[in-house]
Amino acid sequence: MKIVSLVLRTRAEDIEALRLGAEKIAGVEWQTVDADRGLAVVTVEDGAGYALSDSMIAVGRLPEVLSLTLAYEYTDEGLESQEA
Repeated sequence: MKIVSLVLRTRAEDIEALRLGAEKIAGVEWQTVDADRGLAVVTVEDGAGYALSDSMIAVGRLPEVLSLTLAYEYTDEGLESQEA
């Protein structure tokens, strides 16, 4: 499993269009928003048939996105090979 959290910045008047666009992208889940400041947080999780990186790029290419910050990243890949 891979998951990231992204902080998105947009114009306040574009926040709803950003939400609608982001929710159409595979693996994206809308978490919270500060509409007055034009800030939103989404999580992106990998899944069958798509790559996490492709979904992240798609979010960044939404026309409403002014900036995107990777706030958190997690993967459980390789954990099974580590000794306790």
